[in-house]
Amino acid sequence: MKKDIGTESTRTAYINGIILTGEKDMTPIKDMILFTDGDKIEGIKHEGASTDGCRVIDLNGSYIMPGLINMHVHIPGSGKPKKKQSDVKKLVKLMTSNALMKKIAYEMCASYVKPELFSGVTTLRSVGGIQDLDAKLRDDINSGKRVGPRILAGNMAVSVPGGHMAGSLAYEATSAAEAAEYVRKIAETKPDLIKLMITGGVLDAKIKGEPGVLKMPPEYVKAACDEAHKRGLMVAAHVESPEGVRVALENGVDTIEHGAKADDGIISLFKEKHAALITTLSPALPYALFDRSVSHATELSQFNGEVVFEGIIDCSEKCLANGIPVGLGTDTGCPFITHYDMWRELVYFHKYCGVSNKFALYTAT
Repeated sequence: MKKDIGTESTRTAYINGIILTGEKDMTPIKDMILFTDGDKIEGIKHEGASTDGCRVIDLNGSYIMPGLINMHVHIPGSGKPKKKQSDVKKLVKLMTSNALMKKIAYEMCASYVKPELFSGVTTLRSVGGIQDLDAKLRDDINSGKRVGPRILAGNMAVSVPGGHMAGSLAYEATSAAEAAEYVRKIAETKPDLIKLMITGGVLDAKIKGEPGVLKMPPEYVKAACDEAHKRGLMVAAHVESPEGVRVALENGVDTIEHGAKADDGIISLFKEKHAALITTLSPALPYALFDRSVSHATELSQFNGEVVFEGIIDCSEKCLANGIPVGLGTDTGCPFITHYDMWRELVYFHKYCGVSNKFALYTAT
């Protein structure tokens, strides 16, 4: 490696690397030099181009590629597996009980996003957090006060009594008007998007085959979406059943998070509404495929985990086949899904949805 040329220079030349440009075919490019100036890519030139005035870094055959984008994260969750399910509602109440506890919660979130960055995630999208901490952390990272990836902050979400994350990371709306009011309340914390909890999840289900039971009435969904769109905010929705996907798309949701088995009608709705799917194979896989002695899942949660896992795969495959945009997210915070696990989602996308390694990298960047 050459020494720095000029201590004032912010220009860097990366030599002897294999470049993945981020294009759809992700063809590895050799014998090129990548030039940057500060945090901006200046250009890519053929080997032999002048590196005068640059700090030169020899990659010795390593790959250089765009940063990963994790589209579905709950920042406050560590993802470490537990033998017994935590009382999230009780934990959040404790962490927001006073200024000191809220500061501790913020420091915890700040520490959690560092592994995201160090594992290659340069942008993450938070979809349910503690009060306004996601947005505060976003702003502190943007101003250089903290180290972490770019954050698209969702802050608190909107659910209903008995709904997914109700009373912990989501407000509980009891009417369409209240759903819209909660959107207005969240908007005051300056989020980048609004998150709705439309159906239940694997651990919410009380019977087999009911992991994505519809919890939020269609009129609530419409009122929340109308209010969000009026404020220029896109809406993401937790959905794990075909009925939930239909209700979400028919009433204005922009991105379906997780997904479920999709028929022709659902695919038509995706196209008509210009909606996208965020695939999250990581959180369902441990429940569906791990031995219960490892996952500590009940027979009920394993059965329902399989339903969700197969539904996500089906929805992903059909969206891809029909030109519907698909993004990838880890749903970090769920058991076994930590903040350095984005690479696993790419592996699962390739393995279970049948896409090439190149396309998995393209989708994640």
